[in-house]
Amino acid sequence: MGVLLLPIFKTLALVLDIYVKIVVVEIVIHWLIHFKILSVQNKYAEKFVEILKKLTEPVYAKIRAKIPPFADFDASPFILLLALYFVAQMLYVLSDMVL
Repeated sequence: MGVLLLPIFKTLALVLDIYVKIVVVEIVIHWLIHFKILSVQNKYAEKFVEILKKLTEPVYAKIRAKIPPFADFDASPFILLLALYFVAQMLYVLSDMVL
């Protein structure tokens, strides 16, 4: 049974890892735009930001519904990163238990 579950756990861990990287890139891009290092007037940058928002905003909205921004600080990306880290660690432990 473990032989069948191990690839599933590894694939889920890979998907989580990719999504963590997407969230981190989105955070960095947001900071670059906020500090006027990157301009969204560039059509390529604008399209890239739009794609990142489509990938992350639905999850952020669910987190914001539970924990609203405080003092103009939106903690939803960081809460999401913590949750993804927790799930990834659970997957690693489960994959070790399967072996």
